[in-house]
Amino acid sequence: MASVRSALLFCVVLLMLSGAPMALAVATAPNGTHTAGLNLDPAVRDGYQHFYNLDYDGAISRFEKVQTAHPQDPMAAVYVLDATLFRELNRLDLLDTTLYAHEGFLTSKHTVTEDKAAKHQIVGLADHAVEMASDRLKTNPNDVEALYARGYARSLKATYLGLVERSFIGGLHLALQARGDHEQVLQLDPEFVDAKMVVGIHLYVVGTLPTPLKIMAGMIGAGGSKSKGMVMLRDCAARGTITSVESRTTLALFLRHDAKYGEAIDVARSLSQEFPRDFLFRLEEANLLKDAGKGPEAIAAYRELLEEAKKPGNFQSAHLELAFYGLGETLRGQRDFAGAADAYMQAVAQPTVSADLKHRARLGAGEMYDLSAERERATQQYEALLAEDPDAPQADAARRLLRSAYAGH
Repeated sequence: MASVRSALLFCVVLLMLSGAPMALAVATAPNGTHTAGLNLDPAVRDGYQHFYNLDYDGAISRFEKVQTAHPQDPMAAVYVLDATLFRELNRLDLLDTTLYAHEGFLTSKHTVTEDKAAKHQIVGLADHAVEMASDRLKTNPNDVEALYARGYARSLKATYLGLVERSFIGGLHLALQARGDHEQVLQLDPEFVDAKMVVGIHLYVVGTLPTPLKIMAGMIGAGGSKSKGMVMLRDCAARGTITSVESRTTLALFLRHDAKYGEAIDVARSLSQEFPRDFLFRLEEANLLKDAGKGPEAIAAYRELLEEAKKPGNFQSAHLELAFYGLGETLRGQRDFAGAADAYMQAVAQPTVSADLKHRARLGAGEMYDLSAERERATQQYEALLAEDPDAPQADAARRLLRSAYAGH
């Protein structure tokens, strides 16, 4: 999802695998592309309709029925893993692509409260899917569906390690394996379009790496190309069976990274129109308007989204703090300091707000109160931040601002 499925950003490099192509019998989608047979099951498609409208529990219950009916198919386990992982990422406020739109995410601190039970479930599902697929590959190394399922499971586990645990080394190891699996799928069957998503993401990301990291990638034989990566993602977005939505989400993220806001907004808008009950797609559209410098339009989009969220049942799993925080940032850019402070405090007050976003919102609110000459209210927010977590990434700024009021720079 808006994020989405930005998490796959951690699948970045691997040596190209070689081998004599030998396409095997796989399912043919209505558009003529190839895919895993189970991806065409109506029950799976129904599960993803719930998934893309953020009804994670509804998606999981449907995918678990598919898994019960197909206990030996690793893709069935992947579906449950997919929805379980993204339910947890949503809980942790990690599905706002604002976090991933800039390279600083890789080096910045980001505090989350990991749920050990959720981790155990996610890792267990991933390992189970990988084990089943690997067992099939022992019998037939060119089993395209098993390769695809194993690569997908590895990429999802890598996402958890990278985003939640910030374990980039462990995540990278799995990401390399995921790219290798899907490259081999494409060697065996070039029309297995779903496999282009992970490979396309990798090509793009390696192509954007800073020079030292790009050299390191080259040392292990992993090349990158932004243009080739985008071509693969666009094809997957247009023709993918199970990855079209994820590919479009990633396209919007990469277009945002490249400051191609007009096209990114069009992509996000197409997703929100297709899935009108997906809070994150609507949020992404507002975020892109903000980043494009369309302040008044962004403010209107955030407010419309928050107003619609008041309607019972309109959105599921909606994290309103993300919209309030984006609204605060946009009002700040428009120099509406009082309005920005109020929006930041609304973000703080949401019951689903993560510790990291709460701290960022408190710091922002304090700064806006300082600019509004409300020093007492400003210091209250800096002190509250330090009381909640004196080691938070924003703590040093709060201490500095307790000594000297924020002056706008």
